[in-house]
Amino acid sequence: MEPIDRFVRITASDDPRLADYAALTDAELRKRYEHEHGVLIAEGPNPVRELVASPYPVRSLLLADDRIDRVADLLPRIAAPVYLVTQELLHEVVRFKLHQGVIACGSRLPPRTVDEVVAGAQRLAVLEGLNDHENLGTLFRSARGLGVEAVVLAHGCADPLYRRSVRVSMGHVLHVPHAAGGHLDDLLPKLRSEGFRTLALTPDPGATDLRDVQTGASERVALLLGAEGPGLSDAALTGASERVRITMQDGVDSLNVATAAAIAFHAIAPAR
Repeated sequence: MEPIDRFVRITASDDPRLADYAALTDAELRKRYEHEHGVLIAEGPNPVRELVASPYPVRSLLLADDRIDRVADLLPRIAAPVYLVTQELLHEVVRFKLHQGVIACGSRLPPRTVDEVVAGAQRLAVLEGLNDHENLGTLFRSARGLGVEAVVLAHGCADPLYRRSVRVSMGHVLHVPHAAGGHLDDLLPKLRSEGFRTLALTPDPGATDLRDVQTGASERVALLLGAEGPGLSDAALTGASERVRITMQDGVDSLNVATAAAIAFHAIAPAR
């Protein structure tokens, strides 16, 4: 373990060095603060490990003094300040009981363009109207684990780097290139010109069963996913190369979008 003088001991919740971590449960405040200051938050040992391993610079690490051992092996890889507080002070600052006692702040990178994230990708997810951070986090975790190399967030999507998304993704969102893509009626022609076969996922019984869809390993495939409830827009459904569905049984009409995404990502993954 690192010697104690490796850390900066903080004893007051209003210490300005802890401003990045203040009031994490105040969603509106956090969204405004994170964008104004260009930061993101990783909660818990595993998301913090992914932050350290990701392209995003670590801005600081905040530890409860009885949780140092959870990330002791990471400390030599972190050049940023490591703030040490009591568990009680940690709860006072973040405003909820962060039992794991490990949290980090990273610096956001300049936004990527659609061209940058699409370049070289064989498997792409295109999201429309996904404004739930937990669904986004789960979807990004599945994307990384199932061979989706990039994500384009079309109109109406939430911020995938918001703290709840980072936490639910277990930090994997920090490794998947993504970009805001505007409206799908403008984006789809661009993807077609780049050679993508675009598959619109829908519960429509007239769509092709996903199990019958064959995708070649060298083929560029973009999977289109819409929000819970409304699903994809008419522009997405009519503009896609094909409409595909996950066949359901026993009267269930659809799945949670993050669950459906994982199934579809596996189905279109190139053979290993």
